[in-house]
Amino acid sequence: MRREVRWERMFPDELEAAFNTCPAVYFTYGLCEPHGPQNAVGLDALKAHAIACRAAQTHGGIVAPPDYWHIHEHGMYANWAFRNVGEVRSWLTAMPAWQHFKNVCYHVRAADALGFHAAIFLTGHYGPNWQDLKTLLTLIQPHFAMRLYGLPDFEANTPGFDRQGNGGDHAGRVETSLLWALEPDCVDMSRMPAADAPGRHFAMGANAAESDRRVGERMVADEVEWLGKKMRELLETYAQQDISERRSVTFEQVEHIWGKIVLPQLKTFKTMQNSDEPPPEDSQWFRQWKIPDAM
Repeated sequence: MRREVRWERMFPDELEAAFNTCPAVYFTYGLCEPHGPQNAVGLDALKAHAIACRAAQTHGGIVAPPDYWHIHEHGMYANWAFRNVGEVRSWLTAMPAWQHFKNVCYHVRAADALGFHAAIFLTGHYGPNWQDLKTLLTLIQPHFAMRLYGLPDFEANTPGFDRQGNGGDHAGRVETSLLWALEPDCVDMSRMPAADAPGRHFAMGANAAESDRRVGERMVADEVEWLGKKMRELLETYAQQDISERRSVTFEQVEHIWGKIVLPQLKTFKTMQNSDEPPPEDSQWFRQWKIPDAM
C-alpha cells in the first residue's frame, strides 16, 4: 500500500508527520481540453498531479490539490485551437491568464503561511504559459522565504525525453504514453481513428499511434528522479537563509505584490500577447482571442 501524499486525502496527523519529514509541497496545473479521442480531456492536470504524487511518494513532500483551471481561449491559444480543434465542443476548463497567475500568487501565500520550505509548481499544460510561470515566480520570490521553482513536466524529462529525442507534445506519443503509464483508465487506444481518416481528431498528435505504456513508465521514472533532485536543492537553499524574522504574507500583502510588482510586468508575459492574425470572425475562437486593453 502506497503512502498517501495527496493533501486533500490526508488526516491532520499524517500531514504533520509528512511535513516534519520533508517540508516541501508540489502544486500541479492543467486543464480539461481536447487531447485526441484516445485520452481523457483532463490529461494535463492528471499527468502533472500523478507525476508529483510519485515524486512525493519517492522523495517526500505533500501534493496540493490539482488546479484544473488554466489558460486557453485568448491570444495564441485561441489561434492554436482554431487550427487544431476547430468548431467542435471543446470541453475546456479555461480562464484568462491574468486570473490564473494571480491564483498562483495565492497558492504560494497559502503554502508559505503554513511554513513549507520549498515548493515546485508543475504544469502539464504547454504553450508559453510555463515561461510566464517562471517569470511570475522570479518576480515574487523576494517576498517569500519559501523557495519556489516552476516548470512544465517535459523539463523534468530532459535530456532523455522519451529516449527517442522527443520532448513535450500534444496528445501524441509522449503525452499519451505518459498518461497511459500514470492513469491507465484514462487512455483508450481503441478510440484512435484510422491512420488515413481525415480530420483534426480533437487535437490529437500525429504520432499518437506510436504510444507505448512502457515508454511512459520510463519517462515517469526520469521525471520523478529529476523532481526529487530539484526539491532537495530548494530545501538546501532554504536552509542557508536567515529566517529569524520570518513572517507569513497576508492577503493584503499579496494584493500589494500583485499590483505593484506583477501587474506592471503582466503585458510582457507571453500569454498576454495577441497573435498577429486573429481566428476568423465566424469561429468560436474569435470572441475571446483579443486580450482586453485594460490588462
